[in-house]
Amino acid sequence: MGAEALRALLARVRYEVLPAKATEEKVLAHVPRDVVVTVTASPVKGLEPTLGLTERLAAHGYRVVPHVPARLLRDDAHLKEVAERLRAAHVDDVFVPAGDADPPAGPYDGALPVLRRLSELDRSFADMGITGYPESHPLIHDDITIQAMWDKRAHATYIVSNLCFDPRVLGDWIARIRRRDVVLPVHVGVAGPVQRAKLLSMATKIGVGESTRFLTKHPSWFLRFAAPGGYRPEKLLARGAEVLTAPAARVAGLHLFTFNQIAETERWRCALLDRLGA
Repeated sequence: MGAEALRALLARVRYEVLPAKATEEKVLAHVPRDVVVTVTASPVKGLEPTLGLTERLAAHGYRVVPHVPARLLRDDAHLKEVAERLRAAHVDDVFVPAGDADPPAGPYDGALPVLRRLSELDRSFADMGITGYPESHPLIHDDITIQAMWDKRAHATYIVSNLCFDPRVLGDWIARIRRRDVVLPVHVGVAGPVQRAKLLSMATKIGVGESTRFLTKHPSWFLRFAAPGGYRPEKLLARGAEVLTAPAARVAGLHLFTFNQIAETERWRCALLDRLGA
C-alpha cells in the first residue's frame, strides 16, 4: 500500500471502546478530538453504561457513536427514550447491531425493525451503521447476513465490518456485497496492536462489547496475537492494499477494535504516521 493511501486510512479511524470504569479517563488522556469514538454495549449491564459514557465523551467534544443493540431495547417507548437522550447529547450517529442478548429484552430481535422505527421518528440520526461479517457470523450463514445488509440499505448509511485477519477473505466479502448492489461505505474492522495477555484479561474481567464476545467465540484468533510478530496491524493493512484502496470497494476508513488498550492503539497510529512521513 502506498504511503499516501495508508495515511488517508489512518486519518479516518474510529476507536471502539468498552464502557468500563476507566474508559473516559483513557480517552481524554490519549485520543485526539478528531478521532471518532464508538462505545459498545453489554447484554449483561444493559444500555446505561453505554449511554452515560457517550454523554460524557460528547460533552468533552468528541464525536461519539454509541452501540444500540436491538435486543437490548425493552419496547418502543424505550427506543424513543434512548433516541431522545442521545439527540440531547448532540449525537448524530448510532450503530445498530442485533446484539446477542438472549432472550431479547423486548420485541426487537434484529436490527432492521429498529432502523425502520428510528427512520420514522421526527428527528432521526444523520448516520446509522450496521454490521458486516467478513469471517462469518458464528450463528448466521453468510448469505443471510449479506441479504440482511441489502434489506437494511434504505435506512443505514454505512457498514462496520467485524474483525478480519485475512485480506483475501475481506476482499472476497467486499466483492460479494458489491455484486449484490450493497453500496454503503464500509469502515473496515481491524484489531489494534493488542497484546494477547491483556486481551484475555479484558475478556475475563469485563466480558462486555460485541467485539469481545465475538472474539471469544473464535479462540484460534488468540493465537494470532500470541505468535512472535504474528499480528501487526500495519502488516494486515499492507497486505490488503489492493482491497482497501480500490474505488469500487468504497472503504470509508478503519474501525479499530482497541479492547480498551487505548493508549497503545493511539501510540501505534501516531508512530506509523510518523514513519510514513505524515
